[in-house]
Amino acid sequence: MINLLELYVKLVGLVLVGVILGRKLPAIFPTRLGQFLFWVGVPISIVAFLRQTDLSGQIWIAPAIAYLAILLGAFLAWLVIKGQAYLTNSHPQPSTQGSLILASMVGNTGYLGFPITLAMVGKEYFAWALFYDLLGTLFGAYGLGVLLAARFGNTAQNHQQMAKAILINPALWSFGFGLLFRQVSIPPLIEFSLNTLAWVALALSLILIGMRLAHLGSLYKLKSAAISIFIKMLLVPLVLGSSLRFFGVTGEAAQVVVLQMAMPPAFATVVLAETFDLDRDLAVTTLAVGVMVLLVTLPIWLWLF
Repeated sequence: MINLLELYVKLVGLVLVGVILGRKLPAIFPTRLGQFLFWVGVPISIVAFLRQTDLSGQIWIAPAIAYLAILLGAFLAWLVIKGQAYLTNSHPQPSTQGSLILASMVGNTGYLGFPITLAMVGKEYFAWALFYDLLGTLFGAYGLGVLLAARFGNTAQNHQQMAKAILINPALWSFGFGLLFRQVSIPPLIEFSLNTLAWVALALSLILIGMRLAHLGSLYKLKSAAISIFIKMLLVPLVLGSSLRFFGVTGEAAQVVVLQMAMPPAFATVVLAETFDLDRDLAVTTLAVGVMVLLVTLPIWLWLF
């Protein structure tokens, strides 16, 4: 309970700092901070925490579970859309269908999932969160997510550019480098500096979330957003979390995987909505409401698992 309260103080505090700064600083600042974290901060964090995490056991099953969660969320959202069409004899706009499905399947397992995992479970099991995000969520968002967005969107995109965006992602390269670098012995001072930079980057990621929330528009699509949030943050983690023991995933490893599955919709959903002309208002609403809902659901998952 003490750890949870400390997490809430840090989580809410840093996000609120971001909201305040987002309203005071120039609009370009969150973009620059996001670029810094994308190219420098997150890669440093990955390298630093990989040096302290345990890579033994069934860690490679984490991305497989991520794909199951992504597919289950998309399937349940599709069922809801078909059910609504059958009951009301009307179909939502394709752009709305696309945003609803994307928000139900892809979670914020990086900028939000990483600090929460580290705070509640510890560095030893951080690799489970890392594998879930980099080998699961990333390809789910910019692989299957792009295909779905192109299917429901109104714009034609160059898929080669999307594939290039995945391949040049510095988080993936730092992941490979970190696996090799963990075997290298470095002086204690450098190790300490590396860890300090990693924690600073995580704090900045939470501030960035607040800065982006400060610029969100109206939240008038709450009904549709509630459907995606219910699927993404409650139904999927409950169904798959209850099945983890059949995959041999228990204890702290299971807790990490459940926390990753229960993260709110990712910023990638807004990016894809803007890129493919989907329902941006719905994507934004699920993002903002999901962050608030997390404060309620987080202790539930920690208690259940």
